[in-house]
Amino acid sequence: MTTITPLALPELLLITPKRHGDARGWFAETWSRRAMSAAGVEADFVQDNQAFNARKGTVRGLHFQTSPHPQAKLVRVLKGAIFDVAVDVRPGSPTFGRWAGATLTAEGGEQLFVPRGFAHGYCTLVDDTELFYKVDGLYAPQTEGGVIWNDPDIGIEWPIDVEPVLSDKDKVLPRLKDMPQATF
Repeated sequence: MTTITPLALPELLLITPKRHGDARGWFAETWSRRAMSAAGVEADFVQDNQAFNARKGTVRGLHFQTSPHPQAKLVRVLKGAIFDVAVDVRPGSPTFGRWAGATLTAEGGEQLFVPRGFAHGYCTLVDDTELFYKVDGLYAPQTEGGVIWNDPDIGIEWPIDVEPVLSDKDKVLPRLKDMPQATF
């Protein structure tokens, strides 16, 4: 049975599929529309993405897409480990600007469900980390948005003990207070 645990922001769900093992290894059901629907997740995933990160301390995010192409995500690690984070960026939300995070590992099989209206990002905890994630909206660059990963007003407690590796694009994302109001 899959274990589903709400995080500090209850819309964010830590999902840990049960692994069935024997002498060959293990098997896990990583997505079940029926099980997720019973947990209140009604995502119709339309695209799968995979990302490789060569170095520990790589930070990607915090990213989101706005209307008319918002995205929910289901993130899991295929190799290595990450600290996965989501920030509520829904205008008018009682938890606007708050964050929650969880460690996801290939070994543990944990997944994070990030609903629409949340900025998503992660940092790698080890070298050679590979992720797989499903999204319920196609990539639409004209609706991309983001918040700088180290916004002091959000105060994410990143477990980074090396100089972070960031894309040029992620280095110049705005602070939450300077971000244009978005719709989801």
